[in-house]
Amino acid sequence: MGFISAFKNFYGTSAPKPLRADLDEQGQKKLHRSLAFQSFVAGTLGYSLYYVCRTSLNVMKKPILDSGMLDATQLGVIGSALLFAYAIGKLVNGFIADHSNIKRFMATGLLVSTLANLTMGIIGLFGSNNEFLGEAVIPSTAVFIIFAIMWGVNGWSQSMGAPPAIIALSRWFPLSRRGTFYGFFSASHNIGEWLSFIFVGSLVAVAGWQWGFFGSALAGAIGVVVILFMMHDTPESKGLPSIEVLTGEKVEVKKQDESVGDIQKQVLRTPAVWILALASAFMYISRYSLNSWGILFLQEEKGFSLESATFIISINALLGIVGTVLAGWMSDVLFKGDRKMPAFVSGVMLSISYIIFIYGGNEYWVNVASMVLFGIAIGVLIAFLGGLMAVDIVPRKATGAALGIVGMASYIAAGLQDVISGWLIDGGKTEVLNELGEKVTHYDFSAAAIFWIGASIISFLLPILNWRKKVQEE
Repeated sequence: MGFISAFKNFYGTSAPKPLRADLDEQGQKKLHRSLAFQSFVAGTLGYSLYYVCRTSLNVMKKPILDSGMLDATQLGVIGSALLFAYAIGKLVNGFIADHSNIKRFMATGLLVSTLANLTMGIIGLFGSNNEFLGEAVIPSTAVFIIFAIMWGVNGWSQSMGAPPAIIALSRWFPLSRRGTFYGFFSASHNIGEWLSFIFVGSLVAVAGWQWGFFGSALAGAIGVVVILFMMHDTPESKGLPSIEVLTGEKVEVKKQDESVGDIQKQVLRTPAVWILALASAFMYISRYSLNSWGILFLQEEKGFSLESATFIISINALLGIVGTVLAGWMSDVLFKGDRKMPAFVSGVMLSISYIIFIYGGNEYWVNVASMVLFGIAIGVLIAFLGGLMAVDIVPRKATGAALGIVGMASYIAAGLQDVISGWLIDGGKTEVLNELGEKVTHYDFSAAAIFWIGASIISFLLPILNWRKKVQEE
């Protein structure tokens, strides 16, 4: 019991401190702005580096396939291990995060993710033929099992990233500016993916796929330091008034008196949250299918090199930053916090971009253009369907719960996508002879492409059911 009590005390929400007697109202507001900005930067940059640790494997799929150590179905299972663990973790850790010290909680998750990537890099070196260690000393079956376990561990620890980062926005920023800062924060997804494609992709191209894991582990270690030094738990823990008092927000007495647990139960019984969770699930099928298989698709179907394919796919991550940043700001300023119309338009644009990517031919500029459209659209949808629209319709104290429900649905779907996509791609593979008379495996993406595009269409149709749902004002 002593250990459990110490554990709860360490990870529980920080106790409030007496108000700073040395600060007047203006001093309180100045300190609040400084600490809020630090927490925002730590959450955004820290979660970007979470993403590097999560998406590193996507860059390595072709070299791993070429090595013969694992096949596409096995890679699909490994990828799904992360996504299924992440899905369950999003729900569990989303609820826990509402009660937690967000700095310690978020830093712990990234530390475990860093160690998982480091372990996989080491196993990769010992499980394959390479110039450093010679012949493989770990059989491929064992590598597959270890990779699946470690990637599953990584998935659980990854679920400790988004809830505390977004809860920081609720604890430190007023409702009137939440969409703007949420939009900037959501760019962390795209920054992380872009860093993974460029930084990890470069390491893979130069030194071999195993070194991609070492690069992502380095990125994770940097993120842990940033979170520990720059994130802050609550204004009250710093001797400041609550965000409601600091900003003069109106809070209903009834809601103020309700416990966090009671409010979380209400969220579980809210159909609109589950509709958004299902819409996000189909959007994540489209998102993760491109990030997981897009590079391989360009190499196999369109003949691009690893470097060119990686660069083209990385464009969507970079342009996603534009989508997320503009989405939050525009919806706060132009639509007065209503996200429905921009979400619908972005969903249509996502489907169009995917169709162009799949069926638009081999011209370099066409594929680049499709990724520009895809990136902007997915950036908006990650911000809106992936969290903000659900956060808008629940009380502030249940931010983590709403994110947990949406995240669980999203990543169960993303995990199923990896398994189904790998199975569909493997099912259409054929062996052909090249000009040297050697057998070469060719992968057919026809069935998988229909699956991906269909999911994108469903994702923008479902939120229409919530069209009349109003934003919570507390």
